[in-house]
Formats: sequence, structure tokens, C-alpha cells
Amino acid sequence: MDLPYEQKAATQFLQFLKNSYQFRHIPVVYNTVPLTTSNIQALRKQKLVDDILDVDKCGQYLVNKIQMLNRLKGYNTNGAPVRKVTIESNEDLVVEPGSVFKRIFDIVVSSILLLIALPFFLLIALAIRLESRGPIFYTAYRAGRGYRIFKFFKFRTMQVGADQKLSELGGLNQYKGENGPVFFKADNDPRITKVGAFLRNTSLDELPQFINVLKGDMSLVGNRPLPLYEAAALTTDQWAERFMAPAGITGLWQIKKRGKKDMSATERINLDIAYAHQYSFMYDLWIIANTPSALMQKSNV
Repeated sequence: MDLPYEQKAATQFLQFLKNSYQFRHIPVVYNTVPLTTSNIQALRKQKLVDDILDVDKCGQYLVNKIQMLNRLKGYNTNGAPVRKVTIESNEDLVVEPGSVFKRIFDIVVSSILLLIALPFFLLIALAIRLESRGPIFYTAYRAGRGYRIFKFFKFRTMQVGADQKLSELGGLNQYKGENGPVFFKADNDPRITKVGAFLRNTSLDELPQFINVLKGDMSLVGNRPLPLYEAAALTTDQWAERFMAPAGITGLWQIKKRGKKDMSATERINLDIAYAHQYSFMYDLWIIANTPSALMQKSNV
């Protein structure tokens, strides 16, 4: 929608779309250009639109978002209805009974762990800086629940400029030649530093993600937050359901198949979709309970 906002008329129209059997599956995105800050706040509070974006600046992201919304609000290609979800602006998906407990648990646990881990943060930061010049943290934009883009934090485990060298390492890609979503994972990746290899094997590189959990970008348990080039490949009918679940530090595929070389991209995404359909607070506790044994394995994820 690219119209000036008049609250009463807009509310009536959007409510009509939401309640209409014929139109309720149509994604509704409001352009921010004609809106004031108070207009945007009102739209988010009403939860009648799927997202509020500056359409002129979104480019391919808007296309991917619409594809994903069509999938989540519509039907499978064989005509069977998918699990219905209501996307509430750009912040959250449907609030289910266990979601409140999940969020409280995330806040409490991540706060405690960040306090406990503070001395380790300092030691790890020193080790990274002594081995190689560059930032302590690796930050990148990732796609989480509802294809929401957020800034993702990890300790830097690679050489500076590693992302720019990705195209040079295509021959090392574990998923090369697969017919399916495009992922990248290299055996003996030459970009990884010595300190980085230790951090990855012990999963200590993921400690800063508790900041993402505290901010609400991620959950303790969920699907892996994807780099944007990977996420864009999963907005089709076949794969988009994996975005129904929150992004998480640990998850189903990590404990089921942690780092196995024979794990296909398709198998990974199917595990993500399985989690998206059945996640609950108790299921999350089960995954957390099984995570320590997965961390004992030596394979990198």
C-alpha cells in the first residue's frame, strides 16, 4: 500500500482484508514514505499489516519477503493448507501460548550467561587480537523468523575480508553439486585462524549471540539464522516454512546431525521445517538438554 494514512479508513479496509476468506491470504505491505512516525506506530499496534517497509529501497528483499509471505499465508502447491500463521509487522509472528514462556526463558538465561561469560569474553578478545589484526567481533546481516533481517554477532574466527574470498573457495564447498538450496561449508577452510578453529570446535565463537537473544533477534533454540544469500534461496514454496520458527543458537539439526559431512542441504532444511511445525517450550528444553553432548563432538558446524 502506498497511500496517505487515514486511521479510520485504513483500519476498516485492513480489517476487511483480514476477515475476508477471499483476501486474508494476500500479503499486505505498507510503504513508509507517506507515513509519519505516529502512523507507523499505530499500524504496528493494530497488527493489521504484514510489514512496513521503504519499498523504494528494498529491492530484492521486498521480492523475497512477498514470496515468503505468500507461502506462509497461502497453500502448498498441491492445494493442502499449510500451518496458518499471522505475521505481526516486522517484529514477530503469531504469539502462541508457549511463546511468552520462551521469551521470558530467553531473557533470564541469556542475561545470566552473559554475566558469567564476561571473563571469557575478555580472554577470547585478547587471543583474537594477538593472532590477527582486525575486529574482535564478526557482524553480518542474517534472516530470522518471518525473513526479518537483523545484525548477527559472533567472535571473529576468520581472516579479515573472509566474506570477499567466498567465491574463490567454491571447489571446497561441502554442498557443491547438490540439487537444492545453496549453502556453503568448506572442509579445512583456509580462511579460519588458529584461534578461530579452537573457538569453532568448542562453539565459544557463538557466545556473542546471547546479545542477539537478549535483544529479541534470536532465541536460545531455533533454526540457524541464515546469511542473506542463503535465505534468498529458501523463499520458494518448498522451503519457506522454515522461516516460521525463530532463529536460534542451538536447534534440531545441530543435535541430530552436528557437523556430519554426509548431511545434505535438503536434510538440514527438512529438520528446520520439522522444528518450525512442532516447536514448543518443552521441546526447546529437550533440545537444550541434548546440546551439551553435541558440543562434545569435534566436527565443526
